[in-house]
Amino acid sequence: MVKNWLLTGGCGFIGVNLIRVLKKRGDYVRILDNLSVGSRDDLAAVTDFDEVSTASGPKPGHVELMVGDIRDPKAAAEAVKGVDAVVHLAAQTGVMPSLEDPKFDCEQNIAGILNVLMAARDAGVKRFVMASSSAPLGDQDPPVHEMKVPKPVSPYGASKLAGEAYCSAFFGSYGMNTVCLRFSNAYGPYSFKKGSVVALFFRKALAGEPLIIYGDGGQTRDFIHTDDLCQAIVKGAEGGVGGEVFQVATGVETSVSELTGKIKGLVEDGLGRKVVIEYRPERKGEIKRSVSDIAKARRVLGYEPVVALDDGLKETWEWFRGRIK
Repeated sequence: MVKNWLLTGGCGFIGVNLIRVLKKRGDYVRILDNLSVGSRDDLAAVTDFDEVSTASGPKPGHVELMVGDIRDPKAAAEAVKGVDAVVHLAAQTGVMPSLEDPKFDCEQNIAGILNVLMAARDAGVKRFVMASSSAPLGDQDPPVHEMKVPKPVSPYGASKLAGEAYCSAFFGSYGMNTVCLRFSNAYGPYSFKKGSVVALFFRKALAGEPLIIYGDGGQTRDFIHTDDLCQAIVKGAEGGVGGEVFQVATGVETSVSELTGKIKGLVEDGLGRKVVIEYRPERKGEIKRSVSDIAKARRVLGYEPVVALDDGLKETWEWFRGRIK
């Protein structure tokens, strides 16, 4: 069992949710984050922590923040000292930003993960979990699964595919137990800064702004709550497998129109005011349909999603309302 963890990008949405899980286990957590997205306040919302410039010895139940960049070899080398597993969450995470600046996407998602992998190898860390997505697979007939040939349609998908390839290479060349988890569309509490559709729509609805659907709303996604993501991350780190890729999702396909209707209902019931929906032309580089076959994760990792979409959206909405208040 892993007791000492490094989370790159740990002040972000998935990171702070994972910290809540690991703290309950009594584990030690070190975070390497450049605070470009997440912040000290985001971290403080879920845990007490110490900010350090050099790695101390792991202490059960303790959380430490090291402010640094995954592209900095010295920062990465310091951050991996004494940990049992690395969970690599730090990344450029959007399709649209990758279209606007593919070079930055490459620097973050390819050079960044290679830097952390090398530091982990040099420190003797044997367990490494990469947060990936279904973007490497591109626009394919659903359900997507691990045997599909990747065909990325965006720079973001290409950079995530390269990260998966480096993880495979570090398992084959150095015996590091690397696991790549292809997260579907994540949502949940502590996602106020997240740019994905659930968080974006809740923010817009609270601000009295229209919810904008690009295309006809028939595009589909597989929405997964952070509780299920965190379950998969822990199982991936502790599963004793290496060089593997897993689809991590719910296996349930939901259209953007259906999702928007659910969000509209929650907001209108909660605030007593009308929510407007607008339609605009579809955007290039976005996948039309996405739902995952999670049979491999179930079989190999023992992963099983437990949060239904209606329940997860209600919890997320209540968190957003509480933050605004």
